[in-house]
Parts: sequence; C-alpha cells; structure tokens
Amino acid sequence: MPLQIGSLSLPSTIIQSPLAACSDLPFRLIAREKGLGFCYLEMVSAQSLTRENAKTRRMLNTTPEDKPLGAQLLGCDPDMMAEAARILEEMGFDLIDMNLGCPVKKVVGNGEGSALLKDPARAEKVFRAVRSAVRIPVTMKTRKGFKDPSGDEAVELAKRAEGAGLCAVTVHGRTQAQGYAGRSDWEAIGKVKRAVKIPVIGNGDVLTPEDARRLLEVSGCDGIMIGRGGLGNPWIYRNLDDVMNGRRESAYVPTVPERKETLLKHFALERSLLGDRQAALNMRRITVWYSQGLPHNKVMRVGVCSTTDCDEIVRLISEFFDQLPADAPPPSVPILLAE
Repeated sequence: MPLQIGSLSLPSTIIQSPLAACSDLPFRLIAREKGLGFCYLEMVSAQSLTRENAKTRRMLNTTPEDKPLGAQLLGCDPDMMAEAARILEEMGFDLIDMNLGCPVKKVVGNGEGSALLKDPARAEKVFRAVRSAVRIPVTMKTRKGFKDPSGDEAVELAKRAEGAGLCAVTVHGRTQAQGYAGRSDWEAIGKVKRAVKIPVIGNGDVLTPEDARRLLEVSGCDGIMIGRGGLGNPWIYRNLDDVMNGRRESAYVPTVPERKETLLKHFALERSLLGDRQAALNMRRITVWYSQGLPHNKVMRVGVCSTTDCDEIVRLISEFFDQLPADAPPPSVPILLAE
C-alpha cells in the first residue's frame, strides 16, 4: 500500500527510521534488497553540515540504488536549519525531516531535539524557515511529550507543523523523560492523528506484524516507522507489508543459509564502501544484530571483536552459521539499542 507525503509517493507504509551509527549506506542497501521502500540516513547536525564537516559529509554518502531517501536534520536555529536544508536539497535528497524527538541530554541541553517540545513557538519558526527554503517535502519527528504523558505537546507541535506547510509528522509514543524505557503509547499517537489532516506516522515498539496491526487499530496512523526491529532482520519490511496487506498469513522466516549469506553480503558492502578497517570495527555490532537469540553465538562474537582481519571475520561468521541447526530461532531484536 503506497503512502503519499507531499509530492513524494512511497511504495509502502513501512519506513525505516534514522538510527545513529546503524543506518549507514550498507545497512540501507541490504534493507532495500529485502523489501524496504523508504529509509532515512543517520541524523545530521545542521551546524556541522553548514560548516562542511568532513565526517558529516561522509554520512550523507548514497548511491542511485538508495532511493527514495530522506535526510534528517537536527538543530534549533531557523536560519541555520534553512541553510542546511538547501544543501540537502541540492545534494538530491527526496525529503527532509526535522528531529524534534532526540532525548539525549547533550542534545536537549543545546535546545535541540525533544527540547523543542517545550518551545513550540521556536519550533514553528524552524518549520517555516525550512519549509520556505526548499521545494521537496518537509516533515518532522517528535515524541508524545517532554515530561507530560498526555500527548498534548505532540498535538501542539503537529498542528503548528501542519500550519507551517509540513507534509507529515512522525510521533514516537514515549516522552523525553522516559528515554527508551516503558512501552510506546500508541493512544497518544492516535491523539495526534485525530488533530491534523496531514499523514501521521507511528513509531515505537513495532517488531512483528501483530504489533503493526495493533498500532494501526489503536492509533489510525497512516504509516509505521521501524527502529531497532530492522537491525539484523532486513526481512521485516516485506514481512510487515505482506502480512498487513493479506499477501501472507504469517511472517516469512529466513533460512540459516540465507541469514549467513545476508550477513556476509552486508560485510562485503561495509568493506567496499567504508574500507576494511572500518568494516571490521563495524562488524563488532553488526554480528550482534544478526546473531541475537541464536545458540552458542558468544564464541563468534568474541572472535569478531578480537580482530580486524576481514578474512578471519568471514571464517568466524561462516563457521558459526554452518554449525546452526536448520530450525534455528527466527531473527530477534537486539537489546543494545532502542528506537
């Protein structure tokens, strides 16, 4: 089922969220191969982007196959956010999202991320500045509130976003004060949905087709944003889409050889796009994603964390998966990261 966000028509209502140090180009290419229709790259700072920070520019690397693609901006200065948005549009991104949900203390202390829930007037200035700076669709992502669990703060921001010409809003059903604890409040997402006419995308605790169905029933949202559920499980996007649209009765479970092949291809992309050393370091977390919940994974993980020899990493991964039984558990969600 397609999702229309302004002038951008997305092939699916399932979207992958931006995940710091996770949703890099290799991750996105693997996800797209397995069924992902739309993704964001990692959140970038408007200040770093406008100052031409080399690391920030590297984070924006993409390929023609990595489309359609959104970029997410972090910042609270209207002029700087507008300048950064113009840069992203010139670089060819299809959509710009503004982060008003990051709960990290350093970010909040700068008045950015979820701090803007406490300053809706300033947030609206940012919305209007960015909207007027570019022609591509502009959206924003926020939480249900800063400390207030009612969802009223998210409603206020969503109304101001709609009034400023933004094309959609995404709501994570936790407050800033919660961080990633507790359960996502899907009722609060529904409260936002009922308050505006633009599409509302729900986020938080969707890990299975059953979760997705329930979020839609409770909130009435127009789309679903996946966070940590996509780590090590690139099959999740098509699974959610197929089951929700009646093409499958239950989620597809990849075979052990398919999981091995996918992880090795992910590693190969890391090597070709980022270089052997960085790829080897990245595999210290990526192998955790793909092996979470599988029996006897500790030896493989310890081995990968103890070397930067890429051939040795391939050997360790291959041996681990080759020894797994055919009925190994389906992919499970890593516990090291939340949405």
